[in-house]
Amino acid sequence: MLPKIDLPLFELILPSSKETIKYRPFTVKEEKILLVAAESDDVSQQITAIKQVVSNCCFEVDATKLPMFDLEYLLLALRSRSVDNGITFNILDPDTEEKVSLELDLDKVQLTTDKDHTNEVKINDDYILYLKYPTIDEFLKITTFTADDPLASYFIMISCLDKVASADEVFEFKNYTENEVNQFMEDVSGDVVKGIQRFFETMPKLRHEMHYKNNKGDDKTFVVEGIRSFFS
Repeated sequence: MLPKIDLPLFELILPSSKETIKYRPFTVKEEKILLVAAESDDVSQQITAIKQVVSNCCFEVDATKLPMFDLEYLLLALRSRSVDNGITFNILDPDTEEKVSLELDLDKVQLTTDKDHTNEVKINDDYILYLKYPTIDEFLKITTFTADDPLASYFIMISCLDKVASADEVFEFKNYTENEVNQFMEDVSGDVVKGIQRFFETMPKLRHEMHYKNNKGDDKTFVVEGIRSFFS
């Protein structure tokens, strides 16, 4: 019998919960999963690959319950520890349509946070609405809507509802029916809706700007942002 190779263990602090987790580098098995997903334009296949790789390599972590930015952060850490921290890829300059080769240092990609970000939205003097981050499965559901589908914005809002609390009571949305939640949303004010939208607009995300010159000598910026950038 061939020997079993022991893999090193690393620790990482999840951005959302500040919880320390342990993970191992991915092996050839996981690399194949990501390569197959990278060759596909199917968002569902790419997300399934991410969940599988994170679940395989991280200990006591449920990939389906993590916020999207935690998963992005984990995936970059896994890639950096498993292969190297450099990724070379090509883009098309939007003005000249020339192919430009860029090299991304994964260690330079940081989680950006808005100092005004909060998961609390005041309903009135008695109640506060608490929001939660969408998971990868909810993100997948969002991608099934078209950009002009009015149901998309509504689903995004519904997916982030966690609980309503006063000084004496707590109401968790998971304990109520879809009709009851819909009725609650129909009764909230426009200011509450704006607060929910602000929650999404300021949500932590991985973002990195890469600078280059095109063949006209113009200074240009390419932004790496979002989980699908990993598969570019």
